[in-house]
Amino acid sequence: MTARIEVHGLGRDFGGRAAVEDLSFSVESGEVFGLLGPNGAGKTTTVRMLTGLLRPTSGTAQVCGHGLEDGEVLRRSVGLLTEQPGLYDRLTGRENLRFFIRLNELDETKAWARAESYLRRFGLAGREDEPAGSYSKGMRQKLAIVRALVHDPEVLFLDEPTSGLDPEAARTVRDAVAELAADGRTIILCSHNLSEVERLCGRVAVVRTRLLAEGPISVLRRRGTVLEVRVEGEGAAAGLALGPLGMAFTAHGPLLRVTLQDERQAPEAVAALVYAGVRVRSVTPSARSLEDFYLELMQDADAEEDVA
Repeated sequence: MTARIEVHGLGRDFGGRAAVEDLSFSVESGEVFGLLGPNGAGKTTTVRMLTGLLRPTSGTAQVCGHGLEDGEVLRRSVGLLTEQPGLYDRLTGRENLRFFIRLNELDETKAWARAESYLRRFGLAGREDEPAGSYSKGMRQKLAIVRALVHDPEVLFLDEPTSGLDPEAARTVRDAVAELAADGRTIILCSHNLSEVERLCGRVAVVRTRLLAEGPISVLRRRGTVLEVRVEGEGAAAGLALGPLGMAFTAHGPLLRVTLQDERQAPEAVAALVYAGVRVRSVTPSARSLEDFYLELMQDADAEEDVA
């Protein structure tokens, strides 16, 4: 596979404060790559640099073979969907798209033919002559995706594409992203919805100003084992017995989820619960979710910052 994005030591300061620091990763052609992190972690700043909208303070990157200094050429190679679609409500869907086509000096015949194909594909055909302000949130996001694709970019950046959408609208947008991925489009997905990322992405990078982890989701999920322990009484109280062992746990009623660094710790965890008088009803090894890995990573980062 050929790398579509290569990032080396990328950084950006604002008034002496590092928003992004020494960031390095690569994204292959045709890959759906997740960029994860809490609010203020530098995700949007990173996207703005990689789309040529913001100059980095340090480091280098190439997108589709273009350096970040190649502004106009770079921007013609990428599409961007921000959290807010930024459509003109009084214009129709057609007028919004034609305005973008003219603004970017595209061949109107070819660009509109491309737009029409995506309108049909995303279920917007027949609605293009209605004001964008009358569209549902899901329709608005899909129209914004069409706008981001109308110049046929090699790479598509999606920044929180389902934020604020109801479940039905979010699903329509996810389906649209999955269709684009099936076409081999290279996609960078920024999202707080980790289950969504798990469904759509093969690899992820977790950032909090700097890179905390990067790799295939299947590999990251294997870093540790989760036991689902059902107990009599409240799991939160039962989990206190694991404190001396340093095992992390979460509790939901009588269900205790215990995160182990090694699956060989399982007998030790169960023995500690029984020794403390906890009545254990069942123990089931559980597939570790991306959310489990992400939250543990954030906790480790918090601990490092407290020590520093």
